[in-house]
Amino acid sequence: MTPLTSQLPSLGDADIERLQTLLDDLPAPLQPLDVSALDGFLCGVLLQPQRPPPARWLALVTDVEGRPAPAGAALTELQALVQRRHAEVDRAITNRQWFDPWIYQLDDDAGPDECVLPWIAGFAAAMDAFPALMARTDPELVEPLALLFMHFDPDDLEDADELLAVIETLEPAADLAEAVQDIVRALMLIADVTRPRRAAAPAGPRARGPRRR
Repeated sequence: MTPLTSQLPSLGDADIERLQTLLDDLPAPLQPLDVSALDGFLCGVLLQPQRPPPARWLALVTDVEGRPAPAGAALTELQALVQRRHAEVDRAITNRQWFDPWIYQLDDDAGPDECVLPWIAGFAAAMDAFPALMARTDPELVEPLALLFMHFDPDDLEDADELLAVIETLEPAADLAEAVQDIVRALMLIADVTRPRRAAAPAGPRARGPRRR
């Protein structure tokens, strides 16, 4: 993150729509993330104990397999928007401040799990690409990770017995707003482990623990 990028304003609705258009316009066979999955992916990248090089994670934004996107003005614009969002979320996590994840109500009948799933899938994609966070054995990581992965089908969580045991104790979110609050809270709890604040910094309010059944 360059100083210039860090000082740019947050992305508004028009910027997000433009970003989605640029992602949609990438040619086959590329398989880009959509904006919700992209947002979860960026959070997963930012919470790594060591930051992955931008070139590595930017390639996965425009194609899930990391195949190169065509160079040109459109790719330059796309990557600039992505890096602005990366800087925006980085500031929020660094300062333990609330931010609005790019999670949307899909339709009137969609429940919280269905609506947050694209975002969680993006976060999981970052965990697959950069496994250092999931390789940590800190007990403080189990509950916040459970808050995120509770939205997956349990059958999709292979070899995650400890995580599944905690998920079974958690109370589902009553609505989408509560689910989003849980996600942001989980991210800040993970950051306390992988990106601890400097001892000299004033301690912010501690995130509340997850709701138990």
